[in-house]
Amino acid sequence: MDVSVIIVNYNVEHFLSQCLLSVRAGLEALDRAGYSGDVWVVDNNSVDGSCAMVRRQFPEVHLIALKENLGFSAANNRAIADSQGRWVLLLNPDTIVQEDTFLKCLEYADA
Repeated sequence: MDVSVIIVNYNVEHFLSQCLLSVRAGLEALDRAGYSGDVWVVDNNSVDGSCAMVRRQFPEVHLIALKENLGFSAANNRAIADSQGRWVLLLNPDTIVQEDTFLKCLEYADA
């Protein structure tokens, strides 16, 4: 695994959905270039249906559904401990990435 993308979520289902759509396209571009990546969403005990949306629309995503809000740093650390990527990219759920963003990041990091 070349990169693990980690997103901490708390009650921003709509933003998270848009973010994950862009991340999916970015990982497909990585795959076409011979790299691999995965996505981790750590949900900080949202009540807005975020977890159900991730399970339904993004089955490829590793979802960690916390029973309490651990905060941003602890939630990131939880996924980092489980992830397998050579590199970790922390992403906010209100971010939309360009299709070539992850490829450019990996090429730069590896250089």
